[in-house]
Amino acid sequence: MDIALLVKAMIMGIVEGLTEFLPISSTGHLILTASLIDFTGDKVKVFEIAIQTGAMFAVIWEYRAKLMGTVAGITRDPVAQRFASNLLIAFLPAVVLGLSFNAVIKKHLFHPVPVAMAFIAGALVILWVEKRHHRRYGERDLEGRRLARVETVDDMNALDALKVGLVQCLALVPGTSRSGATIIGAMVFGFSRKAATEFSFFLGIPTLMGAGAYSVWKYRSLLSIDDLPHFAVGLAFSFISALLCIRWLIRYVSTHDFVPFAWYRLVFGGIVLLTAWSGWVEWRA
Repeated sequence: MDIALLVKAMIMGIVEGLTEFLPISSTGHLILTASLIDFTGDKVKVFEIAIQTGAMFAVIWEYRAKLMGTVAGITRDPVAQRFASNLLIAFLPAVVLGLSFNAVIKKHLFHPVPVAMAFIAGALVILWVEKRHHRRYGERDLEGRRLARVETVDDMNALDALKVGLVQCLALVPGTSRSGATIIGAMVFGFSRKAATEFSFFLGIPTLMGAGAYSVWKYRSLLSIDDLPHFAVGLAFSFISALLCIRWLIRYVSTHDFVPFAWYRLVFGGIVLLTAWSGWVEWRA
């Protein structure tokens, strides 16, 4: 058993879990981390997608009551039916565009410099949206909560779901951030931060678990039974770190905005570009 490989898998799992639900791009961080620890190659790209499933199991565990209630009420409860249909509607655009353009995107954009540029572009969008959101929803109700058109995921309609599904497709560009695209996009469409964040969690379940299963199946010829230990380690640490991140993030969005994450993206992206252009770090795909 290769201990060094298991340690790298553990590091990647922790990075995936901590970054998957924050608007800072888990894929971008995985690409950059893999480059730094010399964990690269076609098999690693499958690994990076597969371990996202661990983070999704964390969502399933944390929201098991909501999800089980939806399954139980799918034939008779209008709220459960609407929630399930909204997830399906939001999921479909990523399926269509992902299958159409995934190979081209992986070939040309899964590299550190394009990722860093997407980091910076995404930061500017977050700063603009947060400024707009503060201005638009600055009024508060009698309990001090911000007023938004969609306060909870159960307030959504089908058009809301389609809009969020379309903006999720922006995350096909690595460094954009699936969570960032869905959360910030939903806020533009009138969601509260909490509703936007939780729907991003739920939407990740079919999107990322589907992507993981598809990637493993498509590239199964690259894999062997010897890969099972480091895949298992990556999944396990992704689950643990994602669970901690989910619980922290829900508390965070109740009283804070996403501006600090925008500044993080600007600084981190700038450092990657500076080190790449100066030759201080040899970033590799």
